[in-house]
Parts: sequence; C-alpha cells; structure tokens
Amino acid sequence: MANFVLQLPTSNLRNFSVYASSNGAPPGTGSQSGGPVILELPLDKVRRPLMRTRANDPNKVQELMDSIREIGLQVPIDVLEVEGVYYGFSGCHRYEAHQRLGLPTIRCKVRRGTKETLRHHLR
Repeated sequence: MANFVLQLPTSNLRNFSVYASSNGAPPGTGSQSGGPVILELPLDKVRRPLMRTRANDPNKVQELMDSIREIGLQVPIDVLEVEGVYYGFSGCHRYEAHQRLGLPTIRCKVRRGTKETLRHHLR
C-alpha cells in the first residue's frame, strides 16, 4: 500500500473532500476497502471529543515538541472522518505539541467511519 501526504490551505478552508483509490475509481464505485490515507490536516479541523477527560503529561509534550522541531512528526495521529468531519481519538500529546509549537497542520492517518463507528469511539 502506498502512502501520500496532502497539504491543505490553512485559510479559506470551508469544505473539502478527498478520496484515494488504487484503481482510480471515484468514491461510490468499485471496491471500497475503507483503508486509511495519510493527510496533512489543519489543527482546527480535527475535533477532540475526549480532550476534557484526559490530562497530558507535560514532560512528554515537551519531549515531543523538541523532537518535532528537530525531525518533524514521525507517527501520524489516528483520525476518524464521519460525513466530512474529522475526529481525533489518539495522539493527544502529539496534537498538543503541534498546538504549542504554533504549527497550523498535523499529519493524520484518516479512516472513514459512520455515525455508529463514532458512537462506538465515544463510549
């Protein structure tokens, strides 16, 4: 499986959609394996529904900030896309490190889900 990075503008971003296919077929046609794609998303487009329930380790965030400054983000955060909205459920320390560094985007491993999938993650 090939990975790619898509960088999106950080301003005037209202609505967008992205799809990837090994056979070039648009969404809704052919096989849809639902496999993840790597995207560079604006931080403010990733909702963090569990953010209030967890506290990040400040030392870990600082270590990640130092690492990201030096070599960039090595492991994308996992994001679930439901009806064009992006939800992050992991990568809390990496996300906060990007925020504190003032970076406009973060690399995400995005997989598509349904509202039912989203409800399952919120339990």
